[in-house]
Amino acid sequence: MKKDPDLESALSRNRRWMVNNQIKNIILRCPDQVASTDYLQKKFKSLDLQGQSLNWLKKYPCCFEVYRENNEYFCRLTKRMMFLVEEEESVKDSQEPVFVERLAKLLMMSKNQRLNVSKVNELKRSFGFPDDYLLRIVPKHTDMFRVVNYTGRRSSMDIELIYWNPDFALSAVEISAKEKGCEPCFSCSLPTTWVKSWERFREFNSSPYISPYADLSDIVEGTVEMDKRNVALVHELLSLTLWKKLSIAKLGHFRREFSFPEKLNVLLLKHPGVFYVSNKYKIYTVLLREAYNGSELIEKDPLVVVKNKFGELMQEGLHEYNQRHCLMNLEKKKKKGVVTAGMPMNRKKDDKEIPEQNDQEGNLGGILDAEERKRFYKVLFDDDGK
Repeated sequence: MKKDPDLESALSRNRRWMVNNQIKNIILRCPDQVASTDYLQKKFKSLDLQGQSLNWLKKYPCCFEVYRENNEYFCRLTKRMMFLVEEEESVKDSQEPVFVERLAKLLMMSKNQRLNVSKVNELKRSFGFPDDYLLRIVPKHTDMFRVVNYTGRRSSMDIELIYWNPDFALSAVEISAKEKGCEPCFSCSLPTTWVKSWERFREFNSSPYISPYADLSDIVEGTVEMDKRNVALVHELLSLTLWKKLSIAKLGHFRREFSFPEKLNVLLLKHPGVFYVSNKYKIYTVLLREAYNGSELIEKDPLVVVKNKFGELMQEGLHEYNQRHCLMNLEKKKKKGVVTAGMPMNRKKDDKEIPEQNDQEGNLGGILDAEERKRFYKVLFDDDGK
């Protein structure tokens, strides 16, 4: 699929946020919400980071407070970060009815109205579910859900729907059509110059829309109707997520439950007007094109608004870190007599020359976007490349 710079940028921004959010969650789970940098270092592999945890944490002084005690470095969240954590918990409490509806919709779209708990856990953050949703949400709504285990094995614990709410059985496409007063159909978000793709889209869209909540018993595998239903199902799943995107590999884990085709990626690539498939960070991800305007989400979930504040705080700290190191390098150069005060640095480095990874600072190639990498390496290197 042809790359879309705006959507690639959206994935890059989410990736930077996700890494620090995981560090935040690790710290919150520690006793007194304090973690040693040695402990965080052991977690770096699972975060797909390299280098020293201390160096990484120092890049985000607005988020993480690093201090030394008994010759050992420790980290805790800053006061501003803790305010955001409290705000996020408050939003989660107020969003409980939304989580109930999302969970019910997931179960209603599954073949037996039942999903494995461990599989749901893989996607719970994508849908905004709190980590303790099994304790916070399910027991409060015993009229709608129950946890069952038909085999006795711990890994076989399932969430089962026990009440079908017809008000929930409307997809995002159907709700939008109802508001516009027209028949439900998919929208295409491709440039008009993509003539052949538009032709294929119009042909696909000309047949009746099939709801992902419809009964599958009358739909034959391998037909246009089944394709239509599968596209509607993926569209609805993406519509329910916070960032309107999901990992294709994780979607594939639900192949049996949602009756997905074996080659799900092929189905998605056949419909570039509806979906955008990216391999950024060597992870295949599918995004809902219509949900984005450029690199920005058109409608932002309240949880996304809070998480964006975290991203802004993170960027503020990164800017502060870069400014500080820029001044330090200028001071070094002045002492060496290389530059005079106020003289700009002339090191030219184009994007392609910037290495993908730096062992001292972590996986910056994957975390920072092009402009940030330029700024970072500009302040990191002297003119002689040292």
